[in-house]
Amino acid sequence: MPQSASGKVVAIDHVQLAMPEGGEAEARRFYADLLGIPEVAKPPNLAARGGCWFEQAGLKVHLGVEREFLPARKAHPAFLVDDLSALISRLQAAGIPTTGDEPLAGFLRRYVSDPFGNRIELMQPAD
Repeated sequence: MPQSASGKVVAIDHVQLAMPEGGEAEARRFYADLLGIPEVAKPPNLAARGGCWFEQAGLKVHLGVEREFLPARKAHPAFLVDDLSALISRLQAAGIPTTGDEPLAGFLRRYVSDPFGNRIELMQPAD
């Protein structure tokens, strides 16, 4: 099928991760307090489902409640950060371990798990 100029994917609007029921306070501590992504109110018609949304310019992370929750241990979002060392220090001071991986040209990076076990990659462009 030939490609056309319209009808193609052009960007990601948001990433949705799953969380267990009742985990909103833990999500706020991790995503807002530690990662620095402000929480925004969910639309009223979706708020009754639980979960929470964290958004800032160019980044939207939505956490939705999944009754039979299993964390995403391989699939993951990769967040660009402005100071990986400072973020890692803040996470470690909060008792949250980080792990490395194989080098990736052009980036410094570490992995962390959110409070629910979802894998998150943190990346900073290398100078």
